[in-house]
Amino acid sequence: MDFVEKCRTIIGFDTTPGQSNKPLIEWLQGLAQQSGLFAEIQPGLTSSGSEQANIIIRPQAGRPDSEFLLQSHLDTVDPGPFQMWKQNEFNPFDATIEDGKIYGLGAAETKLDFLCKLEALSRVSHHKEWKLPPVLVGTYGEESGMTGAMKLIRKNVLTPRIALIAEPTDMKLVYAAKGFASVEIRVPFSDDEMEYRLEHNLRESTTTQSKLFFGKSAHSSVPHLGESAILKMFDYLEKMPDSVVIMEIDGGTNFNTVPANAMIEMDIQSVRNPISLKLKKVLSLIQKIESQFRAIHDPEFTPSHPTLNIGMIRTLEDHVLLSGSCRIPPVVTQQTYMNWMEFLKSECEKVGVDFRVSDYKRPFRTAENSFFLRGGLDVLRSFGLSDKAITQPSTNESSLFARIGADCLCFGPGSREGNVHTPHEHVKIKDLELAVEVYVSMIERFSLV
Repeated sequence: MDFVEKCRTIIGFDTTPGQSNKPLIEWLQGLAQQSGLFAEIQPGLTSSGSEQANIIIRPQAGRPDSEFLLQSHLDTVDPGPFQMWKQNEFNPFDATIEDGKIYGLGAAETKLDFLCKLEALSRVSHHKEWKLPPVLVGTYGEESGMTGAMKLIRKNVLTPRIALIAEPTDMKLVYAAKGFASVEIRVPFSDDEMEYRLEHNLRESTTTQSKLFFGKSAHSSVPHLGESAILKMFDYLEKMPDSVVIMEIDGGTNFNTVPANAMIEMDIQSVRNPISLKLKKVLSLIQKIESQFRAIHDPEFTPSHPTLNIGMIRTLEDHVLLSGSCRIPPVVTQQTYMNWMEFLKSECEKVGVDFRVSDYKRPFRTAENSFFLRGGLDVLRSFGLSDKAITQPSTNESSLFARIGADCLCFGPGSREGNVHTPHEHVKIKDLELAVEVYVSMIERFSLV
């Protein structure tokens, strides 16, 4: 099986939230062993209870005292409606190739990058003398709290001194990234509303009004590149009278993506303390915190200020759930971040709404005089690539590995903006091939005696 066919195969494995990644992990273990590498599987579970695993690949058996970590996450976001994936003939798991590009879910983030690293490690596996042995890790759960990487750290199965983390960076080296907070807002229905909604659904003949909203999907780290259908829906709700009972409200596919679609179903009926009023107050709170966000700038990032994206809204039995994410640049202090979250929590409680932070990862920044950063830029320069280090507004496993003392950099083929978390996700084949060469050179520079 050639490299491109391996790329098509790995995209074909469904590793979306709720799906087990074990079939993919076992396939990758076979590839590694065919190349004479040592592959260890670390089993785990996600919050949904699905069976998952990390894969740890080394050129030799056993764990050394210090390592050069190369990491890629193997899970993907939910693809959303299949009919949006026109480039893939409406199947995001069926990779297609056109004009030298591979299209499919996970092409850029970051399944194919893992294959590039595996190919590079295979090419240097014949070496016997290592000053900083390389270790390749494929993790699960990056899209749901980086649970796979956290398990690696908790179980102390790695000893990274430096870490090269997969991100679609257009083949540029990233030395700093924003932090991340996953937030949930639960807005309860009043007793009158729940009684009315139940009685309404039991009638033989009922009438309601429904409206659809459409936007443009983008990664939550760059919300300015998308167009939120949920915010459009909230703007519409703002204009509606207070005597509105929400029968169903729905939008987005996950908390980490700017939502491209939303829907609301309503009935005009006077009830006490309707949920529509609470939702309007929640929108007002979001607008207040965003105004505070815009007052702080870290000029090395785009966007330069913190952001908040409401990526998903769902109607449950007794409440409406909003899920979203904040992106926090390194210039924001820990105390400032905590003050913001406490403000949202206390203000939500005043209107009978529950707010909580379900996950938080700090921002990271590797020092500009780091030997890893300087050496990495030297490697890129030797391939004619940009030798200017950049920042990235997204969050990844660097925030975890940096906290245990590793110098972290991010790198990978493919573009992030306007590409990942969209139904036309793709990467150039020539960039994949070049990434293999870059990884070989990185390993030779930092790992070999």
